[in-house]
Amino acid sequence: MIITRTPFRMTLGGGGTDLPSYYEKHGGFIFSFALNKYMFITVKRPFADRLIRLKYNISETVEKLSELKHDIARECLTKLNITDSIDVVSMADIPAGSGLGSSSSYAVGLLNALHTMKREYIPLHDLAEEACDIEMYRLKKPMGKQDQYLATFGGFSVLEINTKGNVKVRRAKISDSTIQGLNRNLLSFYTGVQRKNVGILAHQSKSTEKKDKQVLESLHYIKESGYKILDIVESGNITELGHMFDEHWKHKKRLAKGITNPHFDKIYDTAKKNGALGGKITGAGGGGFFLFYCEESQSKLRKAMKDAGLKEMRFDFDYEGTKVLVNFMDYTLAGN
Repeated sequence: MIITRTPFRMTLGGGGTDLPSYYEKHGGFIFSFALNKYMFITVKRPFADRLIRLKYNISETVEKLSELKHDIARECLTKLNITDSIDVVSMADIPAGSGLGSSSSYAVGLLNALHTMKREYIPLHDLAEEACDIEMYRLKKPMGKQDQYLATFGGFSVLEINTKGNVKVRRAKISDSTIQGLNRNLLSFYTGVQRKNVGILAHQSKSTEKKDKQVLESLHYIKESGYKILDIVESGNITELGHMFDEHWKHKKRLAKGITNPHFDKIYDTAKKNGALGGKITGAGGGGFFLFYCEESQSKLRKAMKDAGLKEMRFDFDYEGTKVLVNFMDYTLAGN
């Protein structure tokens, strides 16, 4: 048995510029952090048969790999040439469709477990690219590269993506006192709405490809503001982060329909009236979590969000990325 733990992520700046429709023309920039909410993947080889068993929110037992309905698991197993005799179980701290990169955390965690099972060493960069290949190219999902890289590397990560799609990763240089401030002042609340971001991202990609002026101008601003947010955080002047979030929110709403709605706009306005300097919605939008920056009146903000029907998710930061927690593999079975 092998168990991996892979973090979810939240974006601080540059979200949306990691899609090929944008970075292939203009290059992309992402500044995100991984949080201590995780996807757990367990894999093992069965002793008595050669079936494929998959357990997530439903259970699948099939004889042929092609019969698996879980597309990411099917493609991960195919990529590593594992065609039978495998049990895979997944559990997550956060529900799918929450805008925190759950599908990529699943892909990275499963690939990590499978490589470990096969006793294959894979560099982190290559692991992230394998997950990108599966989601973006094999499955043709309209998504970018940040989720896979943050799930792999963890921490406060800066991604520079050139027009060829090559990703350069570095750790942001953040002081301990700034990290403590971020931990104290960033508050996250669950909207209760789960959604698939495929429609929103597909619309954004098509608009970008068509050189829609409003969408392109918003993405250019989001990228430039991402650099500014990185400077703000690395300099320790994090009060400005809240104001940058507020401006970012105004531009993000212009990317595609469905990112916000009157209910979410009301939540955002309520948050600002109760102490938040600014905020953003996770992922492509349309549901998931609001992340607010609040230095004062945090108890007031918490009460206002609770009264609005939102549940707070308290979190810390993850610095390890995807990790093998347990390796009790019986390698006499590994070659089944």
